[in-house]
Amino acid sequence: MRVLVVEDEQLLADAVATGLRREAMAVDVVYDGAAALERIGVNDYDVVVLDRDLPLVHGDDVCRKVVELGMPTRVLMLTASGDVSDRVEGLEIGADDYLPKPFAFSELTARVRALGRRTSVPLPPVLERAGIKLDPNRREVFRDGREVQLAPKEFAVLEVLMRSEGAVVSAEQLLEKAWDENTDPFTNVVRVTVMTLRRKLGEPPVIVTVPGSGYRI
Repeated sequence: MRVLVVEDEQLLADAVATGLRREAMAVDVVYDGAAALERIGVNDYDVVVLDRDLPLVHGDDVCRKVVELGMPTRVLMLTASGDVSDRVEGLEIGADDYLPKPFAFSELTARVRALGRRTSVPLPPVLERAGIKLDPNRREVFRDGREVQLAPKEFAVLEVLMRSEGAVVSAEQLLEKAWDENTDPFTNVVRVTVMTLRRKLGEPPVIVTVPGSGYRI
């Protein structure tokens, strides 16, 4: 899942991004509304965590732009105000969910995951294919009943492949979904991660390399 965090309190923004990355999400961070519009115009995000009171371009206008473009991106709006009228106004603008500050990080994570599930074709809560069971909420993976311990990026790559339901996923698509914009697209990070993932999942191999196209399970 790829997430954009838009928050002008830089310490909070960076802390949220770090926490979501630990949950195997690819996260980009910006600190004002103008930068948010720029990123949204370039990258495809599953969820935007959007502070309402932003400099340069207000969060309401960023949200309106997402709606205007007809994007599948879901918006979780944040605000320091917990008034019901503010929550209603944010939802009427086009936000998909609303979370007042201060918030528990566990709740933020749960809401981001819930919104992320709504950006794609509905799938069972536990993904199963080729003897692999992957639970995105518990961050657990089993191969033929054996638990497999994965690093966050390995988990993210496996989740993308599992969600593709047998379709080929290119290295570029894996970069888009599992890494943030600071990753050099010309590195071999995808290949190395897939190799490590194959080793951890064990024999027989379940991740197939399709020459010139990508990978599939």
